[in-house]
Amino acid sequence: MAEGVVEINDSSFDKEVLEAGIPVVVDFWAPWCGPCKAIGPMVEELAADFGDKIKFAKCNVDDNPVSPGKYEIRAIPTLIFFKDGKDVEKITGMVAKSKLEDSLNNLL
Repeated sequence: MAEGVVEINDSSFDKEVLEAGIPVVVDFWAPWCGPCKAIGPMVEELAADFGDKIKFAKCNVDDNPVSPGKYEIRAIPTLIFFKDGKDVEKITGMVAKSKLEDSLNNLL
């Protein structure tokens, strides 16, 4: 896992995401997913840029079915933006880095 991005699972989700003191972006992904592999490096770059203000996490949907089910993840990659323990935005599929930057700035 890249520096600045934490790997989370169903058992650590609440503590790492919902109880975090800062906004959190969770990347729901799977190792076999092509678009997930494409968006992953973008998430890592954004973690380097925004990591002091926003926490970045990845959740493998194959290994952790509870959290994706709770947030109705139907396709991957899906990024969910959390603030104060609530999901405030969801982006599904491959998008431009500028779109992610806009969403991150809105999260702050």
